[in-house]
Amino acid sequence: MKTLGKTNNHTTITTERRMGVLSVEKRRYPRYTAEFPLDYSRVEDKETYGGMVANVSEGGLLVYLPQRMEMGTVLKIEILYVQGLEFNTIKAVAKIVWSDLAAKESWGEYRYGLQFLHIEENDFSRLMNLLKEIGK
Repeated sequence: MKTLGKTNNHTTITTERRMGVLSVEKRRYPRYTAEFPLDYSRVEDKETYGGMVANVSEGGLLVYLPQRMEMGTVLKIEILYVQGLEFNTIKAVAKIVWSDLAAKESWGEYRYGLQFLHIEENDFSRLMNLLKEIGK
């Protein structure tokens, strides 16, 4: 007997005979593990805070931030990184699309999934180059 279930963009297939679970991710863009500092502020605020990028894709980021924020909060972000001998930044506007508030207990920070809402062409180009570099 097979059971096929779909939750949060994950497809789970359970086969009784084998007593196992196969989880297949169906994401629009591949994610790359990365550790970069991140500056962010709420779109309506001027005060900037620091966080960390844990993984990155063409569509968004997994970040750890010190503040608790609501789903749907829109942030101005700036990813800081070094490529070769150059210091670079990627600026974008992103929205919190999921959160793991329990991560505060284990990591000391809140974990959020951010989806890019707006990114300038030159910043998008730097993002794509960074992803190529990480993916090597």
